[in-house]
Amino acid sequence: MKITLSKLKKMKQAGQKIACLTAYDATMAHWCNEAKVEVILVGDSLGMVVQGQDTTLPVSLEEMTYHTRLVQRKNTHAWCIADLPFLSDFDVPSAIRSAAALMKEGLANMVKLEGGQRALPIVEALSNMGVPVCGHLGLLPQSVEKNGYRVTGRDEASANRLMADALALEKAGAEMLVLECVPSALAKKITDAVSMPVIGIGAGKETDGQVLVMTDILGVTIGTMPKFAKNFLEASSGSIQQAITLYVKEVKQGDFPSLEHCVD
Repeated sequence: MKITLSKLKKMKQAGQKIACLTAYDATMAHWCNEAKVEVILVGDSLGMVVQGQDTTLPVSLEEMTYHTRLVQRKNTHAWCIADLPFLSDFDVPSAIRSAAALMKEGLANMVKLEGGQRALPIVEALSNMGVPVCGHLGLLPQSVEKNGYRVTGRDEASANRLMADALALEKAGAEMLVLECVPSALAKKITDAVSMPVIGIGAGKETDGQVLVMTDILGVTIGTMPKFAKNFLEASSGSIQQAITLYVKEVKQGDFPSLEHCVD
């Protein structure tokens, strides 16, 4: 049976870890299904890993819709989240139009947007219209030109801001949250403070689940492998399917991430 939002919330309540991976096409969606990945993220990371861009910023809504549609053609198991790309959600009307494209044309189950306070009216509007929303806090790839790639929440002020943003996003109607490059102790506090499932990337092992970029777990990253990532293909006899299955197993058992993959 296909994973639902209700199922993901029950997994959080039961302390069962959620495995999430990015996918950008039908083939990877199929193999994620075979490994029982619960959540597929069609991320705007496709700008870097598929298109060869330096950042995620050039990715268009049309491209996100196209790749989401490809994934959903063969996705029969996972909950599918699609990113709202850069400046496609700069106000409520634009966010509604963008979410409509991703869900009506791309057939996404949920949309994800970056930011805290600025996103609250958008989250509330989308939620009121029946659109499931996933928030994204910590390192924000769409703000890289302004803030760079850095860990967020190490000092008291930024940690308090992240906690406040997480609580505010949930109150506004967000039903999942991604925490990226956040200290482990803070990620745990946020995870415990909200009722929505929290998926971490570079945020320690105490979140409700983990997400990685598919190319990172297969060891075909262009450039330097992120500290929070792991090459699962190395331990899988060169089998992509076994690599994805091993990733899911280690997430489920709490073996990944280990201390070496934390950004504290």
